[in-house]
Amino acid sequence: MEKSVSVIEIYTDGACSGNPGPGGWAWASSASHCDSGGDPATTNNKMELLAVLRAIESNPGPLTVVMDSTYVKDGLEKWSINWARNGWQTKDRKPVKNRELWEPLVALRDERAGELSFEWVKGHSGDPMNDLVDELAVVQRDEYREAIGGPTPGAAG
Repeated sequence: MEKSVSVIEIYTDGACSGNPGPGGWAWASSASHCDSGGDPATTNNKMELLAVLRAIESNPGPLTVVMDSTYVKDGLEKWSINWARNGWQTKDRKPVKNRELWEPLVALRDERAGELSFEWVKGHSGDPMNDLVDELAVVQRDEYREAIGGPTPGAAG
């Protein structure tokens, strides 16, 4: 009898103050199994992408990645197929934004085909795990904002 492999559910989120501005990213499957980081000058989309990339890199085996970013979910499930086929250009023949993050993320998705699935959850809707990763990302964003002398921490983002 085959041993069943359990799927880990990982939540991801990004936060940014200004676009560009200081930002943070986070992933978590529980309060004790998580990671986060940030950047002093980034965008919200980059932080959303980095959260998913780091979650997949850090968690081998079957994963369901839950995110509140339709940009990342649609990019992984729809748009990236044509982007790669078209030399990382959009249908308007413009370079894909954030290609430096999309390429490794798509490569991981392809390497781990059959192990990864992606789900969307509405942000700021009371989902405890989505709230946790949002909080972790905001803490990182605020640390970078403080380091560069930005506005008071805790502002929405």
